[in-house]
Amino acid sequence: MRIVIAGGHGKIARELTRILAADQHEVVGLIRKPEQSADLMVDGAIPEVVDLESASVDEVAKFLKGADAAVFAAGAGPGSGKERKETVDLGAAVLLADAAEAAGVERFIQISSMGNDLVRDGATPEGMDEVFVAYLRAKLAAEEDLKTRDLRWTIVRPGQLTDDAANGLVRLDLVEERGPVPRADVAAVLAELLRTGAGERQLLNLISGDVPVKEAVAAFA
Repeated sequence: MRIVIAGGHGKIARELTRILAADQHEVVGLIRKPEQSADLMVDGAIPEVVDLESASVDEVAKFLKGADAAVFAAGAGPGSGKERKETVDLGAAVLLADAAEAAGVERFIQISSMGNDLVRDGATPEGMDEVFVAYLRAKLAAEEDLKTRDLRWTIVRPGQLTDDAANGLVRLDLVEERGPVPRADVAAVLAELLRTGAGERQLLNLISGDVPVKEAVAAFA
């Protein structure tokens, strides 16, 4: 398969790249900074520099031509303000989906976030930082946009992300239950969703658990 990952230099994206490259898939990593290219090449990806906050649909679609799947793994990241939550966590996600449709790429996986439902219908949880509220609203809006499309989409909401080593045991469920999960296990689940096509048009919540990754994903085939 040929898989295009937006936010290709992120921790989950790089883990996913290494898994897919080891299985001889072709991975294209979309990055904003040219100096990140070397890291992606070490991981086994083809780096392509594009700014998803300013690029056009056509500019992004050219990188998706001939791809079997697109993965949205980009994010404004910690330390960014409310404006970049809007332009990256929402705007870039919508742009990638538009580009996937324009390029004829039907499979689309979006990494989202638990807690999005706390801000549904304009709700503002008491005591929550305004930047985090903006982040959750952007992620929720990106989910809602993707759900309206004819793409074969899967939304994955991971729990609290850690840098712990993968243990290969997860809880993948339609119902949200809070908990931690290593980024490496998130990447393993994404790779299995791509390999199998499971989880089509489903929103899946992911934390550490007691079910092997392949078995957990197979439940949504």
